[in-house]
Amino acid sequence: MPRDVALNSLGFAKPPSETRVVVAMSGGVDSSVVAAMLAEEGYEVVGVTLQLYDHGAALAKKGACCAGRDIHDARRVAETMGFPHYVLDYENTFRQAVIEEFADAYLAGATPVPCIRCNERVKFKDLLATAKDLDADCMATGHYIQRKVGPGGPELHQAADPARDQSYFLFSTTPEQLDYLRFPLGHLASKAETRALAAKYGLPVADKPDSQDICFVPNGDYAAVIEKLRPGAADPGEIVDLDGNVLGDHRGVIHYTIGQRKGLGIGGLGEPLYVVKLDPDTRRVIVGPKAALSTRIIPVREINWLGDAPFDSRPEWHLKVKVRSTRPPREAILRPTGPTTAEVELLAPEDGVSAGQACVFYAPEGSRIFGGGWIWKG
Repeated sequence: MPRDVALNSLGFAKPPSETRVVVAMSGGVDSSVVAAMLAEEGYEVVGVTLQLYDHGAALAKKGACCAGRDIHDARRVAETMGFPHYVLDYENTFRQAVIEEFADAYLAGATPVPCIRCNERVKFKDLLATAKDLDADCMATGHYIQRKVGPGGPELHQAADPARDQSYFLFSTTPEQLDYLRFPLGHLASKAETRALAAKYGLPVADKPDSQDICFVPNGDYAAVIEKLRPGAADPGEIVDLDGNVLGDHRGVIHYTIGQRKGLGIGGLGEPLYVVKLDPDTRRVIVGPKAALSTRIIPVREINWLGDAPFDSRPEWHLKVKVRSTRPPREAILRPTGPTTAEVELLAPEDGVSAGQACVFYAPEGSRIFGGGWIWKG
């Protein structure tokens, strides 16, 4: 290919009509707009929707992706824009790779983030492999995150709209996956722009509400799902203080999260008490003052590193980290303790750091993401 051939919008030195792109379509407005936008630009679009759980039972369930309604919506978008659309049955993979671990993590007293595991183990692994099997040049998604090409290759950057940024859920994207992935919405200034594009393309999902819940957890009721998956998981136990004094009873460890204050049923004890630890082995919920929630040192494992220099090439990295999806990045020192493990020291302590959550690494300045790992004991 001659060097003077201009790159198309997906970064390939050939016309869009000769570029095949698989679009991961959830049935929502974001991925639908991506598919429509690329189809209008002249790309050879192939839409793929994953059936991740029994959508027969979920047909009436609104506000979650990948249910039967969403498969129908994705198909209608494909028909509107005139490109092929396929539905792949990933129920078994999803159950084994995401749902089972979610239940086990909760039973172990952790607070898991199944959406990250779904991206890591299903969408960006199995679906990405399927895209390559279809001889696609790349795979595009509706995530709000940016891929930029730097001196060392593709880099992951936060979305232009901080309110929509999904970097916390995509930290485990590997350099190899990043080479193949595209995120056409990451540069948009707001969700309103996305909906305006959906209306422009005449998409049937233009006014569809955003999904709020984890797709297999209707109405955010985690405990009900875990009780169904693990009978007996909601056995009652004791609420104790930091000295082991019994303050009351609870209705199952799975109903509580680190940092929780409301709903403990132990009022009138003076200063407010918060859940500071969960002990599934003894079925105890340990509570204490807010000060007991403060954490400065965080052990992190299963690290995915996206920096240019090797992770363990320095004794420490001065970065920013995010320990919850809803919190801004805070200054920290990252000290590698092995090829995929580290100790993170927060310059200012954070409350409610919980095992099972992600710790995502950001550049001290700018929008670049340096990967992240999993908090494994709080």
